Amino acid sequence: MSTVSRRGASSPHELTRVADRLSFVYLERCTVHRDDNAITATDADGVTHIPSASIGALLLGPGTRVTHQAMAVLGECGASVVWVGELGVRYYAAGRALSRSSGLAERQAEAWANRRTRLEVARSMYRMRFPGDDVDGRSRQDLLMAEGRRLKDCYRRESARTGVPWKRREYNRDDFLSADAPNQGITAAAQCMYGVAHAVIAALGCSPALGFVHSGHERSFVYDIADLYKVEVGIPAAFDAAADGDIDVASRTRRALRDRINQTRLLDRCVRDIHTLLNHDGTHATESGNLGNDQVTLQTDGDRRIAGGVNYGDEPIW
Repeated sequence: MSTVSRRGASSPHELTRVADRLSFVYLERCTVHRDDNAITATDADGVTHIPSASIGALLLGPGTRVTHQAMAVLGECGASVVWVGELGVRYYAAGRALSRSSGLAERQAEAWANRRTRLEVARSMYRMRFPGDDVDGRSRQDLLMAEGRRLKDCYRRESARTGVPWKRREYNRDDFLSADAPNQGITAAAQCMYGVAHAVIAALGCSPALGFVHSGHERSFVYDIADLYKVEVGIPAAFDAAADGDIDVASRTRRALRDRINQTRLLDRCVRDIHTLLNHDGTHATESGNLGNDQVTLQTDGDRRIAGGVNYGDEPIW
């Protein structure tokens, strides 16, 4: 009988593309284990099997226990794992990248390390968020002021659409329930979007830390990408949930958000947007382009890449 440790890791071509996965699966008050290449959720109602390769992010709510074998298969499949607290959502773990190539991560680092290109990527992000705004030549201060005005307009618009009263954005990370219903929904939606964005970023092999708008945090790029869809997807889902009452707003927000993500094929769009932002020549690289490139090369002084696993002690390289 084979054991988990003897099973070989799946190749990238055997895994489900991140763009085609479920956005997230939420579980609570159960034990998460592994059965072959699926994970199982066991609770008082029985055992539910979930194909691990089809998950973008797994949200573990209160009362959940997860085994080492379950985490191993989730990591192999590139799925993110998010622990969800009763007072909000905290992000604690991520799976390995689906891609074996570092190409996209290197392009991200190159764009981030140059002040000019970093600002250009930030401007491109604002173009994606607010297509009607002309951001050419805008400074970061201009971009932040424009974002603030757009968000205020969005809150007022969603309040009028749903009939939910709106005062201002408030969030106390130590007391989630002290906020009113729309603020609870916005917080829950934002944190779920962070989990989904982190799942895509990790699957593509990018660095969550190298942000272009946000900076100084291990998930700066996660916040950048999640914010691309805040006005269009996250905030409307939160107000829809708040319109149904003040009780259990976070759970209703998660359900409404997942429906919106699936309906709009947001994961597919997220993959394309990251490629567009990080490819300086404007090309739309395909997700599967370098998935099978499972080779380590060496960098020369002449910026060439040569094969690894070779002793170069007696021959010159340049």
